[in-house]
Amino acid sequence: MITSVQKEILQNLINLYQTSEGKSIKGEQIAEVMNRNPGTIRNQMQSLRSLGLVKGVPGPRGGYKPTIEAYHNLNIPVSDKDSKVPISVNNNRIEGLSVAKIEFTSVPHPKECEAAIKVLGNIKSLNIGDEIQVGPTPVNNLGVIGKVVGRDDTDNIILLETNTIRSIPKKSVIEIGSVDLLTLFPDNTIREASKIFSCNSINGAPIVVDNVAVGVLTVTDVVKAIAENKEDIKVSEYMSPKVVSVNKDMSIANAVEIMYKHKIGRLIITDDNNNPIGIVTRTDLIESMINLKKFPITTE
Repeated sequence: MITSVQKEILQNLINLYQTSEGKSIKGEQIAEVMNRNPGTIRNQMQSLRSLGLVKGVPGPRGGYKPTIEAYHNLNIPVSDKDSKVPISVNNNRIEGLSVAKIEFTSVPHPKECEAAIKVLGNIKSLNIGDEIQVGPTPVNNLGVIGKVVGRDDTDNIILLETNTIRSIPKKSVIEIGSVDLLTLFPDNTIREASKIFSCNSINGAPIVVDNVAVGVLTVTDVVKAIAENKEDIKVSEYMSPKVVSVNKDMSIANAVEIMYKHKIGRLIITDDNNNPIGIVTRTDLIESMINLKKFPITTE
């Protein structure tokens, strides 16, 4: 059993090591972060080495590195550099911070759900009252948004009062989009397009030339044209030339980001040869994330 001081030293060693690109950490670096005497840190390091939690690296560029047992002792998962889970404030990622573990508390109480976030890195830049975003996680694209209501510097944990928790399914756009793609041609009229939309209960379709989507026409465009008494005008006059296509294997999470970035409501799905084969809408994405069919509504 290690002391609280040793735990804090070990936590700071791991924090510094995470951003060192594999370089050893000197005792002076840890002492500076903790505002302690370097001699005290060196003495404690000897005890941690005897416990198998720290290994020393000799030489002028030497120092200390945490062992696997150190991660296990602090209940921190050992992960590679590419699987870091970001923490952001106002959509601005805080460099040097990554999430090691998320544990939810008081889940049965919908207005009191809190999350204990185990963090790698110096959490002193996160203050009580900060609104932060955590995630997405690499496995299930879990994201948490909430307000910081507590901070434990010894165990490197922040307590979050959550207001949003979402997890995006690990599916591709082709799995949730429509593959019965209906297309229009530039010479189609607004009247013809309105009939196609009505008969097939769709809200938009791409305009295709030589198997390439050159525009998108929506119900809103059709309504505008009809209001202007231009039912016989070609759809090319009212279509939006802003077409964004994605490969059929793109993940839902990436599709959401693209829609948000381009401020659009639908993406054209293409095969590996860039031929349009389907369409995925904002509604498709929302329904895939909510998936109400799996959660029966009760009146109790």
